[in-house]
Amino acid sequence: MLFVIIGTGAIGGAVAAALHRAGKTVVAVSRGAQFEAIREQGLRLRTPELDEIVRFPVVGAIHDIALGPDDMILLAMKGQDTSDALEDLRAAGVDRQPIFCLQNGVANEAKALRLFPNVHGVTVIMPTLFTVPGEVVVQSSPRLGLFYVGRFPGGSDAADQALCDALTAADIAAFVKDDVMASKYGKLLMNLSNIVGAALGHGASAPGLRERMTDEAKSVFSAAGIDWEDVGTDHPDRLAHMNFTNVPGVENLGTSTAQSFLRRTKRVETDWLNGEIVWLGRLHGVPVPVNAALTRIAARMARDGVAPGQMTVDDIEAEIRNS
Repeated sequence: MLFVIIGTGAIGGAVAAALHRAGKTVVAVSRGAQFEAIREQGLRLRTPELDEIVRFPVVGAIHDIALGPDDMILLAMKGQDTSDALEDLRAAGVDRQPIFCLQNGVANEAKALRLFPNVHGVTVIMPTLFTVPGEVVVQSSPRLGLFYVGRFPGGSDAADQALCDALTAADIAAFVKDDVMASKYGKLLMNLSNIVGAALGHGASAPGLRERMTDEAKSVFSAAGIDWEDVGTDHPDRLAHMNFTNVPGVENLGTSTAQSFLRRTKRVETDWLNGEIVWLGRLHGVPVPVNAALTRIAARMARDGVAPGQMTVDDIEAEIRNS
């Protein structure tokens, strides 16, 4: 069984390295400076207990891999890049191989199901950093992270258990969930604040702002009949398996959105986080001015190459009033 990891940013890189260290057969699909760094020197994996160069096979495109019927495909790119990756998979002849969405947000699975019959959701709780090509940092102990895995739109099968077994062997706590999307909606609630920290700066105070955007989301979920599971820091599985733990010599630079701004990416995944709430709110007639404003702010910051921490709470409130 081959594990094909598409996307080698923070999550994809960490998962590829962890699976390879556990003796699993891995090949990663990467691009740009990250591809060049991994190809030339391997990936430096840094955790609270580990600092190691991990060398695993990496290619620049999915068609460079001879895929077998039992291989597992793990999507680890950001939501804005999913559609292109799915088209590449279809062109490469992927058919019934299981496709696992190791991605924030809840829209990737539906995109995949339009093209492929064997789609699985994965809720990823793994605090990571990726700002330097060739290096990923995992800020979690004792396990590298906590994953929930299940079929989309519901249920589970042997492939889910096989992936959980492999992840567990790779020091990632992983559990099969028949309703994995409930946990993904719960994770979405947590990710809504990514843009707040990115806009204001890591650790900046924003009295009431995060609560307002979360309240909008919960109202939308209620109107849409969406069940969600709280997977926050008090969840028993998190308490049992992982805690946020600083890595020696590494500065915590904030959320994945802030890291995207630091890398000067031109698009960020906010459209698939806060933007999901905006879309659902418009569908069901629920006002969502806070999430709408923050989605616009994220798009402008990415387009204009604005570094994290360049906005104020007053700036955000003014944008909200214009929603």
